[in-house]
Amino acid sequence: MADRDRVIYGLHSVEAVIASRVGTVKSAVVLDAKPRGSLAEIVARLEAAGVRVERAGRDVLDRLSQGGAHQGVVLQVPPPREQDLNALEQLVETRGDALRLLVLDQVEDPRNLGACLRTADAAGVDAVVVPKARSAKLSGAALKAAAGAAETVPLVIVPNLARMLRWLSDAGVRLVGTDERGERSLFEAELTPPVAIVLGAEGKGLRRLTREACDELVRIPMQGSVESLNVSVAAGVVLYEMLRQSR
Repeated sequence: MADRDRVIYGLHSVEAVIASRVGTVKSAVVLDAKPRGSLAEIVARLEAAGVRVERAGRDVLDRLSQGGAHQGVVLQVPPPREQDLNALEQLVETRGDALRLLVLDQVEDPRNLGACLRTADAAGVDAVVVPKARSAKLSGAALKAAAGAAETVPLVIVPNLARMLRWLSDAGVRLVGTDERGERSLFEAELTPPVAIVLGAEGKGLRRLTREACDELVRIPMQGSVESLNVSVAAGVVLYEMLRQSR
């Protein structure tokens, strides 16, 4: 496998690749038992597209997916194309007052990155933005957690997050960060587009320069005994409040 290739596994992730870029699939391995249901449909679509499908035992698929929940199918494909600042500038111009972004400040767990992409897709977010340093990559674990969303939601990688946030602010995008010290509750904040929701790393929160770049810091109301939420759960809470206000 080439250094930059990715192993995609799990029904939803594989179906998304087939739907969006089946021509890039380099190899496919499925469980050697007779495929049924969704797996049978996946095999048929791959073979119809000219992809050679290899049958193998569960131990082989377990090894290829590094113990991940492969659900009987593993693909080898190039990684989804990551976007850069130029693509973000075009997106800001194209979407205008309808722009909705999710910004993740040094989220290093690939499963959290994937889960955030999945939630971003569900909430109608235009792109997820991450810094180049100390951020999770689109590994097999991230792609599995994204359940296909990595094929539909652009991941924009920027060299300097604070500078990019200041540029967004100058472009008229409202920057709303989450912080337990926020003066207002999430449900009191204005989250209508154009807006960028900014979330911090697991257990660390937003870095100082990131916090200072935000127009407002809001807190998620917590009524139980836990002090904070997992970043992907927090993303779901905030993005759906944004979606509710947008409607």
